[in-house]
Amino acid sequence: MEWLERHGFSIIDRNWRCARGEVDIVAREDDTIVFIEVKTRTGQSAGHPFEAVTPLKLARIRQLVPAWFHAHRDQTARAIRIDCIAVTMVEDHVAVEHVEALG
Repeated sequence: MEWLERHGFSIIDRNWRCARGEVDIVAREDDTIVFIEVKTRTGQSAGHPFEAVTPLKLARIRQLVPAWFHAHRDQTARAIRIDCIAVTMVEDHVAVEHVEALG
């Protein structure tokens, strides 16, 4: 969260749930509302966090976007985007990677 705010995002919602699933973070960057999937790993044995964002997971997030806007009718945006944040923690080192516009 702090990382996003330091990089110019305003957090609108966290862990938003509906019958279809959950969105980890919804944030605003300028006139864009960004739906952010967060993947965390505490080592490298499970692979890179981005590997967990499969086409099926991305399709589920896309289905949640209209449901979120339906529940938040006061929110408007010029653009909508789906991003992913990967957090990797190995011993005392934390790495954060951000990929914009997954598709």
